[in-house]
Amino acid sequence: MASAPSPPRVPKPKGIQPSHYYESFLEKKGPCDQGYKKFWAGLQGLTISFYNSNRDFQPLEKLDLRAFVKLTDEAPWAGSRDPGIHFSLVLRDQEIKFKVESLESREMWKGFILTVVELRIPSKLTLLPGHLYMMAEVLAKEEARRSRETPSCFLKVSRLEAQLLLERYPECGNLLLRPSGDGKDGVSVTTRQTLNGAPVVRHYKVKREGAKYVIDVEDPFSCSSLDAVVNYFVSHTKKALVPFLLDEDYEKVLGYVDADKENGENVWTVSSAPDSDPVSSSGCPVVPKPKKLAKAPAKPPKPPTLPKPGRDPSPLPPSSASGQPGPTSAFFTVPKGNNRPPARKLVGGSPQAAFLATRLGDVTAELQERLQKRRALEQ
Repeated sequence: MASAPSPPRVPKPKGIQPSHYYESFLEKKGPCDQGYKKFWAGLQGLTISFYNSNRDFQPLEKLDLRAFVKLTDEAPWAGSRDPGIHFSLVLRDQEIKFKVESLESREMWKGFILTVVELRIPSKLTLLPGHLYMMAEVLAKEEARRSRETPSCFLKVSRLEAQLLLERYPECGNLLLRPSGDGKDGVSVTTRQTLNGAPVVRHYKVKREGAKYVIDVEDPFSCSSLDAVVNYFVSHTKKALVPFLLDEDYEKVLGYVDADKENGENVWTVSSAPDSDPVSSSGCPVVPKPKKLAKAPAKPPKPPTLPKPGRDPSPLPPSSASGQPGPTSAFFTVPKGNNRPPARKLVGGSPQAAFLATRLGDVTAELQERLQKRRALEQ
């Protein structure tokens, strides 16, 4: 009996071509690159993706425009025969240089980047009416996309936590959105700036009225999304306020804990490919972490001090709050005056510093009280 014919094989789909607001060839040079490298680049949302060719669907690199600072035109070096047109994209942590083949291509890239970053069509670029119409369509798509998303500078923190974040990480921005303190659907905006060396912290209320967000200022302003709220504060302060974006620290080199064959101690070992130096995703060489040195032999402990005869040898219990052992004998002199140990200062005089000083003061006061009680019993 003949077996049934097997169905024809259907080739597996290789992937879906990405949809971009704008795309074209673009030559890129990063901070650690020796020269320009040509990519097929596409802009979608606040991300520029770079591909080997326009047939690829998996990007090789990505640039996040949430850290956008400005765009600048670059003139070619004197005496250079490079016919390309140059411009630079300045981000908060790096500067990327680009090269295109024509002035039209440069103006198009700058126009689309500014449209998605500033949520408005730029007016100071050399663009044709057709180009402006394309950017108007992209603006509508980007506004619709952002209305469905929560801004990256929105964090579920309290009023005090927001102030501490802006204080400790000023390089990450100075504007932060957080849930409203009244427990309603609104949000609050916390900003921190420096005036004549002194910090200036401000809090603003944003009310939720139906599908709109109303900024509660002297002249209330209505926004269609939280992202529009952020854009209001940035644009109305001449970009003095920068949305808070906490950088995530990831390791670039694979490392593991290994046992040293000589002394048996655990050491940190970096794994690298043979005949190649470790390289980060940005193209910069990475300096591997040094191996952990073996610990020096500890000093022999001092012999315990024996109490004098006729005195109570029972020690006071150690203080559990401070983690330090108590005195070895109940008989020792307490210096007069302020007996509190100096607390470790924290940057900016934050509430954590006051909390630490309070805890240390409580521990010292408890110890003095025990000493006084012990002396009273002895007398």
